[in-house]
Amino acid sequence: MEQSAVHLWVRTEPFIVGALPLPPPAKFSLHYLRKISTYVRTRAREGGYPRLFWATWRHIACGKLQLAKDIAWLYFEIFDSLVVRPPEERLEWAELVSNCSCEEEVEKERNKLSVDTLQFLLFLYIQQLNKVSLRTSLIGEEWPSPRNRSPSPDLSGKSVCHNKTWNDCSHQAFVYNHLSNLLELLLDPEELTDSSHSTHKSLVSPEAVQALSFLIEGTVSKARKVYPLHELALWQPLHAESGFSKISKTFSFPKLEAWLRCCLTTNPFGTTACLKTGKKLAWAQQVEGTTKRAKIACNTHVAPKIHRIVVMTQVYKQTLAKSSETLVGAHVKIHRCNESFIYLLSPLRSVTIEKCRNSTLVLGPVQTALHLHSCDNVKVIAVCHRLSVSSSTGCTFHVLTPTRPLLLAGNQMITFAPFHTHYPMLEDHMARTGLATVPNYWDKPMIVFRENNDARVFRLLSPCEFYVFVIPFEMEGDTTEIPGGLPPAYQKALGQREQKIQVWQKTVKEAGLTKDQRKQFQVLVENKFYEWLINTGQSQQLDSLVPPAAGSKQAAG
Repeated sequence: MEQSAVHLWVRTEPFIVGALPLPPPAKFSLHYLRKISTYVRTRAREGGYPRLFWATWRHIACGKLQLAKDIAWLYFEIFDSLVVRPPEERLEWAELVSNCSCEEEVEKERNKLSVDTLQFLLFLYIQQLNKVSLRTSLIGEEWPSPRNRSPSPDLSGKSVCHNKTWNDCSHQAFVYNHLSNLLELLLDPEELTDSSHSTHKSLVSPEAVQALSFLIEGTVSKARKVYPLHELALWQPLHAESGFSKISKTFSFPKLEAWLRCCLTTNPFGTTACLKTGKKLAWAQQVEGTTKRAKIACNTHVAPKIHRIVVMTQVYKQTLAKSSETLVGAHVKIHRCNESFIYLLSPLRSVTIEKCRNSTLVLGPVQTALHLHSCDNVKVIAVCHRLSVSSSTGCTFHVLTPTRPLLLAGNQMITFAPFHTHYPMLEDHMARTGLATVPNYWDKPMIVFRENNDARVFRLLSPCEFYVFVIPFEMEGDTTEIPGGLPPAYQKALGQREQKIQVWQKTVKEAGLTKDQRKQFQVLVENKFYEWLINTGQSQQLDSLVPPAAGSKQAAG
């Protein structure tokens, strides 16, 4: 590294994937997290520090914080999903859990899991990003108001994000405003005086700064290479600014905090930068007669692979399809799409679907979180690590997922159904994201935010309503059937329907119709089919699948 200006910013992924979009438990406040910090350090030999084991966290969460066991595991598992691991390790874990015959065996396997203690404390603290203040909730300005009004996304770079989870300006403000608390949380408890919690003479360990790299990273003179915070802070030319002492091998709390505040700037790979300077994409011809053109932007031309972002908005009465390197490992946001069919057939890091209506979305495997917010009559078909839904009505999810789907606040008439499609590269993409076919908890949703009308929140799709979904594109690959197959009841329903079709075909064949009668009958069937296409809206998708005329502009990226 050459000596020059250092630029630091807040990482996007911990907030997009890690900050659960609901108000955090009250006992995730700094007061209680300090107590946890002290508790785990005094029980280092019992699996508390520097690695926090599930059994220890379960004891703290359930016994000290009074959280339900499912909620305790939820936070532990979400943080674990943020840890970068080879997909083979994720697949091995899935196999271990799927081979367990009872809950006790599952718990025994969970007890072997551990996470970085200090980073986990930071993870719990940033859940306050979605903390609702009494004043703003009374005037309807803050989550979880189910229909917040906010500026629409604009690829010109104007203010676009009201959702704090995707708003990198909110991420920066949160870390900047809470920096003292975040650093204090990482201190050895002995560094704080019991009376005033004064940090004026406190010393911060390199391990604490390394933990803070979970939230902050940076570069030198806006170079392309990105460094974790601790590597920059320990860089010899910066010791005077960062407050590092070679003698004590620690950082001065005041100097470190001042240096961080001075260097903290806007994330060059965040959503705001993507919308301002991102590459604008056009993935499909605009359907004749529509008044809006889809706006699609990505930062893949400037961002390292782990910082990829793709934003799609205002897709209206179109069918968009893409399978390319542009999408691989990207965080995708799909916003304000209406009456459209969207196929993103690549391995994705995370997906957020917000304020969409009357649309179908078919996704490649989502490695971390798939979240749907404020949507109406949307069908989502995906293999994903985790699904969460909030403030949505009449939506259907055909999913394969190793974790229980989360139903947050404001949902009505949600339908869950088994994953029911495939495309040639699907199993290869699943392997790349560490997603297996088992365990599969699509039919065991967890209502995280209890409401009075829980009975209306969700249902499981009846087998008699079930049909498989065919992806209408040709691709190279080896997947020729639905991964993991279908649950027996749904497979039986398909078999019975197939038998009825065979009986009908036999009846027609044996009816002894003349040539004119067969022709007349065929016309009648075709007319009924076209009528069904129009009434169900399927004709729109078929029309938009017609290849564009020769010489027209094709998709970029």
